[in-house]
Amino acid sequence: MENRPDELVKRIHELKKERNAVILAHNYQPADIQDMADFVGDSLELSQKAASTPAAVIVFCGVHFMAETASILSPHKKVLLPESSAGCPMADMVTAEKLRARKKELPNAVVVTYINSSAAVKAESDICCTSANAPQVVASLPDEEILFVPDKYLGQYVASKVPDKKYTFWPGFCPVHKGIKAAAVLKIKNAYPGAKVAVHPECRPEVIALADEVLSTGGMCRYAGRPDVNQVIVVTETGIIHRLQKENPQKQFIPVSDTAVCRTMKSITLEKVLHSLETLTPEVKVPEDIRLKAIGAVNRMLQII
Repeated sequence: MENRPDELVKRIHELKKERNAVILAHNYQPADIQDMADFVGDSLELSQKAASTPAAVIVFCGVHFMAETASILSPHKKVLLPESSAGCPMADMVTAEKLRARKKELPNAVVVTYINSSAAVKAESDICCTSANAPQVVASLPDEEILFVPDKYLGQYVASKVPDKKYTFWPGFCPVHKGIKAAAVLKIKNAYPGAKVAVHPECRPEVIALADEVLSTGGMCRYAGRPDVNQVIVVTETGIIHRLQKENPQKQFIPVSDTAVCRTMKSITLEKVLHSLETLTPEVKVPEDIRLKAIGAVNRMLQII
């Protein structure tokens, strides 16, 4: 006989206390995972929160690079990813080996790497950025030549904000955000003419051009809380709608498309979270040599913002 969701959640919370664990859920996670988590947010924010807690175990309900980032910031904690195959297609579009080869071809370029990347790729980078601070990070650099990794659309957005650099964009992208078309945004805008349009910077340039605000997931959550914002067309993965509506029940949030869904984000279930806590697996651990190089790129970013 299958366990009811409320029974699963009760057992998860009991075991969480026994294990001295903290449970993190990314904004794109399923609603029941978000509701059960201790913290809901974007990837770097969650890793920073986990690092600041006394928890010995981090259960990261997200994708693999996020668990790696938690391991980078909390090397003495055990980091669990409830679904070991939960990867990020965009992060998988660049490897450390391929990046090393590209760096040899562009010896004068500074490597700016989006946080949505593997620890090994971060270790080959000069500095990291998030979707929220990418323009600020690039603008702070004295260097003229930038190799932006791995998201070409975020890189193009940065170039539109900081045009006085010479850019090379890695040809990576988020399939979910790439799949959102300008025509779909225009159709929703016509149906809700009074709504604000909040667009994630991983989207195509022609979609970003339709935005009232270009925002990270964390930025969207803060924007939704503003008193002058009442109706928002949300142009990103649909999972964030749950948090937006939960935190702002009197407001209206319209997903740009019901098909803007990250399947790997949705692969984590309550049963898998419970199994992780029972077995303390699957564990994600970044090797110390890679961790030290990767945290250098992350810390250089944190010194700027």
